[in-house]
Amino acid sequence: MESIIPLGQKNTLAEYMILFGADNCPPMLDKDLYDLWKSRMELYMQNREHEIMILESVENGPLIWPTIEENGVIRTKKYAKLSVAEKIQANCDIKATNIIL
Repeated sequence: MESIIPLGQKNTLAEYMILFGADNCPPMLDKDLYDLWKSRMELYMQNREHEIMILESVENGPLIWPTIEENGVIRTKKYAKLSVAEKIQANCDIKATNIIL
């Protein structure tokens, strides 16, 4: 069976839900209500601690974790070893993800 929505392109979550048989989707995925939900989420984020960092995380993507080299192996830094600013940004990334989900 050939799909009505071509895979491999940038499809929306709503299109994937339709493709894989979801017959009901949350109203926030309706294209007509996108601006309403976007403004609601932005207002909610603006009322949170570190609102600017949360909004930047949504707009620019999450923090790229710094890497360190130990014994010839490059790995990401552990949370405990991040600077204070990096810890705050990591926490804001998590908050932004949870708000969107």
